[in-house]
Amino acid sequence: MNVISILTLLCLSAATPRAAEVALDVGHTLSQPGATSARGRPEFAFNAALARRLAAELQARGLAVRPINFDGAIDSLVTRPLQAAGADFFLSIHHDSVHADLLQEWRWQGKVQTYTDQYAGFALFVSHDNPDLHTSLSCASAIGARLRRTGFLAATHHAEPLAGKPRQPADAANAVYYYDNLVVLYRTTLPAVLFEAGVIKHRAEELALLDPQRQTRMADAIATGIAACLYPCATARRDSPAAGGASASQCNDHR
Repeated sequence: MNVISILTLLCLSAATPRAAEVALDVGHTLSQPGATSARGRPEFAFNAALARRLAAELQARGLAVRPINFDGAIDSLVTRPLQAAGADFFLSIHHDSVHADLLQEWRWQGKVQTYTDQYAGFALFVSHDNPDLHTSLSCASAIGARLRRTGFLAATHHAEPLAGKPRQPADAANAVYYYDNLVVLYRTTLPAVLFEAGVIKHRAEELALLDPQRQTRMADAIATGIAACLYPCATARRDSPAAGGASASQCNDHR
């Protein structure tokens, strides 16, 4: 190979941006599976199913995926942000419940379960204490907006006192709220969002959240929102500002 060919390859390599990397966390564990659905299913199973579909959709868009807790074995909340270090964005997948005072009892397959038929919809949470709140908010809003355009219901109850501690809206139209003391949001070194896909205590929404085709549509919308947020400056977080690279916040200012 001659010198010109080598220089050409080097130039092409330098000009090709590395894929932005999403640290994708499955909320809860096998031993502590989170909320229980209206029909007695553990939240972790919902989280893992959606995360697997989302990983595929992210990769289809050219984004790298760093799976975290897909096997349900990471009990420490602090460990999750540590495993995400160096990625461009952290997303933790969850499914929601509501305050116990708002639940009613019913029998399903001979067992007493609790449910609500009032509260439903997806929500996204960010923390004021995250080191890159600007990008966290930008990505959360992009995800929420895409989900709404795709036809998914945005939750409104998180700002209501009856639903538990009211959360300050960050972008109410797209169901983005502040939740400052979530470890996976404030202990990270990168932009981070916690996503609640829906309320599994809602009997109708539980069944919808179990539908594989709907899971794929939701994963497609989330991945589209993340790609729109990260692609404008896929390598910004890896480039040193001292070397002329922009910060992730600067890259997102145009949105």
